Amino acid sequence: MWLDADDLQALKLTAGLAALTTVLLLLLGTPIAWWLARTRSRLKGAVAAVVALPLVLPPTVIGFYLLMLMGPHGPVGAFTQAMGWGLLPFTFWGLVVGSVLHSFPFVVQPLQQAFEAIGNRPMEVAATLRASPWDRFLTVALPLARPGFLTASVLGFAHTVGEFGVVLMIGGNIPGATRVLSVALYGHVEAMDYGKANVLAAGMVGFGFAVMLLLYLLNGRVGPAPGRLEGRA
Repeated sequence: MWLDADDLQALKLTAGLAALTTVLLLLLGTPIAWWLARTRSRLKGAVAAVVALPLVLPPTVIGFYLLMLMGPHGPVGAFTQAMGWGLLPFTFWGLVVGSVLHSFPFVVQPLQQAFEAIGNRPMEVAATLRASPWDRFLTVALPLARPGFLTASVLGFAHTVGEFGVVLMIGGNIPGATRVLSVALYGHVEAMDYGKANVLAAGMVGFGFAVMLLLYLLNGRVGPAPGRLEGRA
């Protein structure tokens, strides 16, 4: 058998984490990307820098501060305990929070570039037809930004699958609860079980190639790619 029961469990957990993270990233990232693409506010540079910060910060730094914030003495931890939700570190939902924050620029930046590529003309034409701002966003901006949504979805999912530092810091290595594929691979290497490590590593290489191939094929069909990420990937 290629994967043992623990690895299959890690694979299932990773797929669920990546799918949920991608959905949340699209819901949270779309209004921010739209604002960044349309605003002339002086705060645009500061907000864009905050969004892009995970591209240049070591994942362990993000994981460390999340532990502090969500721990028993942090403000987020105090809030979740007061609400009766317990603490988020070393739980699946802690992994979700960490993954969303760390993958944020991989979704927001492609969406922002897709919205910027639309320009003002289509929105102005829709306004002359008495379309409300909400109608213009739903019926003009979103369809025209479809390449950006495809790119953002693929990058958000793939980056979550490959993340290691943040998920190890905030989730640890609990089988069936927080052990994702990258952590399972690290565990096999630590145990010098290079055969199992090779299976996982080769699978992730194949997944990465399939993701990039899918990305280029999709962008070739629906239009030009909505740009590249700024900073370090």
